[in-house]
Amino acid sequence: MSSHALAFLTIAFCIATEAARELCFKYAATRPGRSFIAVPATWAGILFWGVELLAWTTVLAVLPLSIAFPLMALSYACIAIAAAFLFGEMVDTRRMLGIALVAGGVVCVGVSGL
Repeated sequence: MSSHALAFLTIAFCIATEAARELCFKYAATRPGRSFIAVPATWAGILFWGVELLAWTTVLAVLPLSIAFPLMALSYACIAIAAAFLFGEMVDTRRMLGIALVAGGVVCVGVSGL
């Protein structure tokens, strides 16, 4: 497997860990009657943050930041869709259009980086 292919797989991992982090933080922030810091999901989110940091630095060792960073924008789409399923958040037509535009932009950047 080429170093670029491995970098793109690692970016996918970074997107997943970033989404998991934000979903953990959202879950922890919405627990009634509990301090955010006392919720185990907060600590899980922090762990995801650390793991993502290590993976991200691996990506940056191989790919230019001008390619890697825009690809991370897919995390916005993943988080919005996951929040709709997990927390019942509203994803209306305008938001879906925005998600589609972000995904299209990521495809353009990703293809140009190959």
